[in-house]
Amino acid sequence: MKIGIDRLSFFIPNLYLDMTELAESRGDDPAKYHIGIGQDQMAVNRATEDIITLGANAASKLVTAEDREQIDMVIVGTESGVDHSKASAVIIHHLLKIQPFARSFEVKEACYGGTAALHMAKEYVRNHPERKVLVIASDIARYGLATGGEVTQGVGAVAMMVTANPRILSIENDSVFLTEDIYDFWRPDYSEFPVVDGPLSNATYIEAFQKVWQQHKKQTGLTLEDYPALCFHIPYTKMGKKALQSVLDETDEANQSRLLTRYDESIQYSRRVGNLYTGSLYLGLISLLENSSALQAGDRVGLFSYGSGAVSEFFTGILEENYQDFLDKEDHQALFDNRQQVSVVEYEQIFSETLPEHGQHAAYNSDVPFSIYKVENDIRYYKEAE
Repeated sequence: MKIGIDRLSFFIPNLYLDMTELAESRGDDPAKYHIGIGQDQMAVNRATEDIITLGANAASKLVTAEDREQIDMVIVGTESGVDHSKASAVIIHHLLKIQPFARSFEVKEACYGGTAALHMAKEYVRNHPERKVLVIASDIARYGLATGGEVTQGVGAVAMMVTANPRILSIENDSVFLTEDIYDFWRPDYSEFPVVDGPLSNATYIEAFQKVWQQHKKQTGLTLEDYPALCFHIPYTKMGKKALQSVLDETDEANQSRLLTRYDESIQYSRRVGNLYTGSLYLGLISLLENSSALQAGDRVGLFSYGSGAVSEFFTGILEENYQDFLDKEDHQALFDNRQQVSVVEYEQIFSETLPEHGQHAAYNSDVPFSIYKVENDIRYYKEAE
């Protein structure tokens, strides 16, 4: 029985910052951002947009009336939780009007959480093939103004409907995963922003990929020649390319060129959004599927997931017949086309916006379908889509 991604979509805020303007404001050469890091634009969210609004907006494009009765689990992978106790999935379950007899919870392990959620969903559907699981990877990557990580910030969410007999990508039973206790990136409870050891993080990412890649080859016998494309976790778009290049000497120049071309197609959206943390691998997958004309049904796509701290996984999926018919390329292009550019000054003002703290309250107006419309008695109230 095939199990995998039946539909998938993403959502980003309607504001963005141009990386040339940010570089010039910070006294840097724009080429450092565009070429050295590989980022052209950064998604910018207001305080009234959190992982719940992002996730609900991404998932609302997938969930039909029939789905609401068939979804048994809502799982949110995130490292940007808004509550230490109550899961964002519980609120999203309510906003999307999913049937009440369902599980709803969050999964956390840095940027790996979305992948953990996807595989939990897969195992549930294996035992309940008539049911569905909604997986959401939603995050807000923030490192602080004028910091070394500022250029790699990003905002957004990816939603995936996991079912039997999926129409886009069936997930193979070939996962290789790895856990190592490493402090390359972490965020203590008392800190608003993460603590990052940049050189260690880059090195650990590449080494983790090499380890799971080599183990996967050993267990499956699959080599680079068996993959029309590989997708990577994308903290910034040059990072995945470095990992890919670290194994390209295993194949000839023609295959190297092919894999690098597919990689460039997989990062087109991330170049315009930034880091989605748990969602970045899957934004890359969407970008690949919607921007490549070379892929076809039956192709095997390799996926490398990485979460600092560190957990990594390599697994593969097979593209289904007519998978292109179930993508939302026009809708996703409209998200980009309808965005508004903000200046560096405006971005800095928005970045500093906060919601009311304990004992305070506020009301808001927003055109976004799901958004925070007031905060009162320490509760965030969310506007539901009409």
